[in-house]
Amino acid sequence: MSDETSVIEGRNAVIEALRSGRTIERLYLQDGCQDGPIMTIRREAGKREAPIKYVSKERLDQLSETGRHQGVVALIAAYAYAQVEDILKAARDKGEPPFLFLLDDIEDPHNLGAIIRTANLAGAHGVIIPKDRAAGLTAAVARTSAGALNYTPVARVTNLARTIEELKKEGLWFVCGDMSGTVMYELDLKGPIGLVIGSEGGGVGRLVRQKCDLAAAIPMKGDIGSLNASVAAGILAYEIVRQRLTQA
Repeated sequence: MSDETSVIEGRNAVIEALRSGRTIERLYLQDGCQDGPIMTIRREAGKREAPIKYVSKERLDQLSETGRHQGVVALIAAYAYAQVEDILKAARDKGEPPFLFLLDDIEDPHNLGAIIRTANLAGAHGVIIPKDRAAGLTAAVARTSAGALNYTPVARVTNLARTIEELKKEGLWFVCGDMSGTVMYELDLKGPIGLVIGSEGGGVGRLVRQKCDLAAAIPMKGDIGSLNASVAAGILAYEIVRQRLTQA
């Protein structure tokens, strides 16, 4: 576990980590525990919107590095998360129309790291990920990003569909990768834009898909059904880059 992210375990240690403001990637609590310290942990986690997952003692034993977890294990993010406003400010500071990546259900840390790397090289101002059903900013993500995490802010939000609605008020519009959509070369992808990428196979979730203005398909001539999520993100991102360059 230590190769992926930092681990804090034990009730007092986790309470102190929460109160100190450490970024909690995921908080694992033993299912059924309801005593005073556990309730304190739940309350502190609620204040900081730290994701909680209830698991069996056997699962906690697997996560534990000491064998003395006392019913709680916290995974600490390798990097701090930004706010969505930080990403919009980065665009304003550069005098550029915002270009954002929004990732729906990307659970593989290597995919996430590769997408963050692509976002940086494509000139995107930041990446937005959901709190649930998504990889977080672990050490593995940092390694795969090849340093891009030092330059590309990543925000984590509770509800991706609601975030899209809020960003539309800021003048952004959204295109998602979807095999049933319009071929990407036929779309106008200029201006303030959010590129929404879903998981390999599953694609973008229905609720998020409904919030998007357009769906872009990558033309494929082979025999298999889909591209790796990070590869699809790169192809779509660079069509956006091409159109932004021609606009300039």
